[in-house]
Amino acid sequence: MNKVGFFRSIQFKLIIIYILLLLLAMQVIGTFFMKELQDDLEASFTNSISDRMELLSYNLEQAFNKERNEDGEELTLQQEIQQIVDDINIDTAVTSIQVINSQGRILGTNDPAYQRDVGKKSRMPIIENALFFNTFDEDIVMDESMERVYVKAVPLYDSQDNVVGIIYVKALIQNVYDQISDINDIFIQGSILAISISAFLGILVARSITKPIMEMRRQAQIMAKGDFSKKVNVYGKDEIGHLAGTFNELNSRLKHSYATIEEERRKLSSVLSNMSDGVISIDNSGIITLSNDAAGRLIGQNPDDIIGDYLLDVLQLEDRIVDITDLQDSGSLIIDFSEDDEPFLIRANFSTVYDDEDEITGFIAVLSDVTEQEKVEQERREFVSNVSHELRTPLTTMKSYIEALTDGAWENKEIAPRFLSVAQNETDRMIRMVNDLLQLSKLDAEEYPMHKERAEFISYFHQVIDRLEMNLPEQITFKRELPKGRYHVWIDKDKMTQVLDNIISNAIKYSPEGGVIRLKVENKRHYLLISVQDEGIGIAYDKLEKIFERFYRADKARTRKLGGTGLGLAITKELVEAHHGKIWAKSKEGKGTTILFTLPLMNQKRRVKQ
Repeated sequence: MNKVGFFRSIQFKLIIIYILLLLLAMQVIGTFFMKELQDDLEASFTNSISDRMELLSYNLEQAFNKERNEDGEELTLQQEIQQIVDDINIDTAVTSIQVINSQGRILGTNDPAYQRDVGKKSRMPIIENALFFNTFDEDIVMDESMERVYVKAVPLYDSQDNVVGIIYVKALIQNVYDQISDINDIFIQGSILAISISAFLGILVARSITKPIMEMRRQAQIMAKGDFSKKVNVYGKDEIGHLAGTFNELNSRLKHSYATIEEERRKLSSVLSNMSDGVISIDNSGIITLSNDAAGRLIGQNPDDIIGDYLLDVLQLEDRIVDITDLQDSGSLIIDFSEDDEPFLIRANFSTVYDDEDEITGFIAVLSDVTEQEKVEQERREFVSNVSHELRTPLTTMKSYIEALTDGAWENKEIAPRFLSVAQNETDRMIRMVNDLLQLSKLDAEEYPMHKERAEFISYFHQVIDRLEMNLPEQITFKRELPKGRYHVWIDKDKMTQVLDNIISNAIKYSPEGGVIRLKVENKRHYLLISVQDEGIGIAYDKLEKIFERFYRADKARTRKLGGTGLGLAITKELVEAHHGKIWAKSKEGKGTTILFTLPLMNQKRRVKQ
């Protein structure tokens, strides 16, 4: 997680807000204070001028209202006015006074700079407005030296309240503004000092507020990494203190929830890893998000490499499913991954994952290897078909002959015995077939009783061969290759006799005239290897393993002619395996076939099932 810079932190924001609020308050206070101070100083200055002008105006009005002779009235009035102006106690450098009569002539002034203008008419707008419009203004203006001056026109009245003259006052008020400026500078300096102190205090206050928040932030970052061992400090009982306490409680609950989720995740991971079935998780767009090892083994790819791939491409379902949403209706599919002659079938069961609003969020595909299951099912179908075929042939034959006998053939002494003989042979063949099927069924269900005993195999094998050799066709001979010595095995003699009879009988059936059947026993230290080799037509390599299947016959016509059921070698295989041995065949077309099987010797340390 990226570190937050100071200028983007809440601490900096609090300090800025605190200072801005302080600046705003000081600005409002300073503006109001300076405005009021300026108004007060200006009012004080103007009131001071007005007070002085009241006394001056009174004296001047008395001078204007005196009766004078026609010869010296104006001269005497001007001198008197000048005398009155000279007598007033006003600093001429600060306040300039001019007395003007009703005709606009200057009668007197206390400002030496304007003495030359005495007796002349004044052209100032404020004087003209007062004389012609009776407008007596006062104002603060800038003079030639760019200093503020206060100007005012004060009327002088006679006894009938007629304006007989005007006092023009120009007072330097710049000192007032200089004083205000000095006070403003002092205020600004005090404000800067106050802001500096307040900023320092604001930092302390902001840190006291943000410190627990920053601790909670750091703890949240640690919690995001899965570490719930630490807690934040609680510094008080205010809102932030309650927040810190709530945060610690949340930490404890998250720790418990995380532990629970992690335990469930480990369980799920263990289940997925140890499942024999493959599991693939897909999102709603068909992209693989999860796959266990079993799925990788079934589809022949690394489970980590297929994450992010499109499911329909991985399972080769592009031709069967157009859109990924069709999976919710597909249910179960059989996918053929067979290569060459090696069958490999996978069953894919699809289930849909919904969210709280019943929207599809993804799919789960469970893959299982059904090759053996389908193979067993196919064998079952073939077995039923073979049984039906094998039973139909003798039944059809019997039905035909019995119908012929029923139609009158029984009266024919030459034909009837032959028909009955055929029916009896077919009946015997069906009985043998049914007995073989029952024997196989009992062997499959492990219900066939085995009565094993300790037997010396070489002498026992000689007895079996001697019995079969008595009925051996003249054109076929046995060649015995049996070792000398005594080799003891744990066998059921009746069942082993059936095994040897089946193998040797098949060798006799398929041996040509003049053929030799080799009967051989080899000591392989822990077991005996027994083999029976004929010189018959042989079996094709791709069909060699099928001779031990039920109802399989290499030469169906010859076997059926000799009364075979196609179950002999299947029973032989079950009996050999019941004796803890193995059986297989070797053959070359045109050069004969060899059937081999093993039997454990008694001196081998093992547990034998009786």
